[in-house]
Amino acid sequence: MPIINLSSKLIVVKVGTSSLTHQNGSLNIREMKRLVIQISELINKGFKIVLVTSGAVASGVAELEARPNPNDIIFQQACAAVGQSILMAHYRTLFQEYGIKVSQILLTKEDLSNRKSYLHTCNVIDRLLQLGVIPIINENDVTSTDELIPLTEYYDVNFSDNDLLSVLIANALQADLLVILSNVAGLYTMNPKKPEAQLIPLVKKITPELKTMIEGKSILGRGGMKTKLQAAEIATQGGIPVIIANSYTDRVLLDAIAGKPIGTFFSPTGKLSRIKKWIAYGASTKGLIYLNAGAEKAIFDGSSLLPIGITEVSGQFTIGDVVSLINQKGEKFGRGIVNYTIEEINSIKGLKTNQIKKTLGYIRHKEVVTRKNIHLLTENEKK
Repeated sequence: MPIINLSSKLIVVKVGTSSLTHQNGSLNIREMKRLVIQISELINKGFKIVLVTSGAVASGVAELEARPNPNDIIFQQACAAVGQSILMAHYRTLFQEYGIKVSQILLTKEDLSNRKSYLHTCNVIDRLLQLGVIPIINENDVTSTDELIPLTEYYDVNFSDNDLLSVLIANALQADLLVILSNVAGLYTMNPKKPEAQLIPLVKKITPELKTMIEGKSILGRGGMKTKLQAAEIATQGGIPVIIANSYTDRVLLDAIAGKPIGTFFSPTGKLSRIKKWIAYGASTKGLIYLNAGAEKAIFDGSSLLPIGITEVSGQFTIGDVVSLINQKGEKFGRGIVNYTIEEINSIKGLKTNQIKKTLGYIRHKEVVTRKNIHLLTENEKK
């Protein structure tokens, strides 16, 4: 396994439902304790650990002794409400044995898609780490309504399970490493249940061919290898290495961080700034801005988006929101933070910069979207 640069010793660990529960969904305390022991040892060595955990819905189902209906979202949310307290009570008790305090952070997509909330969440997590407290994070299944609300053409969300949530947290905190623990040993050449399947120890780049290998989905959880690969792709493009490994392997977390050959290692392929990471992966897009060919070319050449290059806008957005940039073919090619509301852009689209003040009565920025706040989509991100 390649050497991992752990300069800040900040590691995000994501553990899935199948790694924490028995077949009936009840919590597997033995496995939880094995995880806690490893995390505690790392903290004693000076590492900062953020734990993204699943298991609330499954443990709630077990507590209520009810058979879940996968199409009954309200019931699943009720199970999450029951299961969260059970899950956290066990984490608190187990970590308490090693003198470590825990905190619970429940997040929805809006907590990360809104810039102020995103920064505030990062500040709270940073403070908890300074206090020696482990932030234990989970998607807020009780209040999240993504599955209940049809999305419009202009509104995109960026995570729907804890695999993707973990990478967004890793990006936000600029973590040194993301470790995703599951019930499989890593990425295989085919479904790992097949005898001819082989573990892929190192992935230098996630290719379309690699994605076609992915099969399987978790029984009790919502994720699968597909979302894990998606999470790895987002993290590595942002400069964060990823390890996917089997949580049941003895000392898996300790060995992974020590650089031993565990699971599948994904090498970082890019390096985005913190703001670009949020634009690219953290924020939800709230609208669409259509550009003429000249404006598209100017942006690819390194320029900002000016009103004169805009032909049309749609959506529901205001200052500071992220929108998708659309070319004349109707293709999304970028995302950026807008300096004007949709109403203002409708008034100044197609105008020269010196006409903005005359039209609006003021000029907030010469640019509708500043170049440093634009992220150009890769081919994989366009899909």
